Amino acid sequence: MAKTFLFELVSPEKILFSAEVESVILPGSEGYLTVMANHAPLITGIIPGIVRIAKSSDLNWAGEGNGAAFVVFDGFADITPQKCSLLATSIVPLEEFSPEDLERRIAQVQEAFNNAETDEQRNQLEDLLHQLTTVRGVYTAA
Repeated sequence: MAKTFLFELVSPEKILFSAEVESVILPGSEGYLTVMANHAPLITGIIPGIVRIAKSSDLNWAGEGNGAAFVVFDGFADITPQKCSLLATSIVPLEEFSPEDLERRIAQVQEAFNNAETDEQRNQLEDLLHQLTTVRGVYTAA
């Protein structure tokens, strides 16, 4: 039996997921990372991307298969050897994710980029635009 740890996925409104899991793949600010039981302590920023959760195969997850996936937008993860909490500004279950919503977000950021008044604003919006188009690529490959 693989070791498990507590994983919590939290939006500003509520806890969307809280369970013992075997592993979680997160879109960290330095790239995707896999979290497992006994992971070294770490706090990392979260960029827009897909969180993939592998649930323990010996637990009863009626009707849900052996995993779950969510699209997250911005936030951070607090990782300890026993627990991982991911707090994100926006979380959507992958099966409910709308490509049209993503395209709307990309259009909004593109418009803000075009109207940016400073180089700092343009740089931040360019980073966000890159992250969103990366989500588009990851989502279409999923």
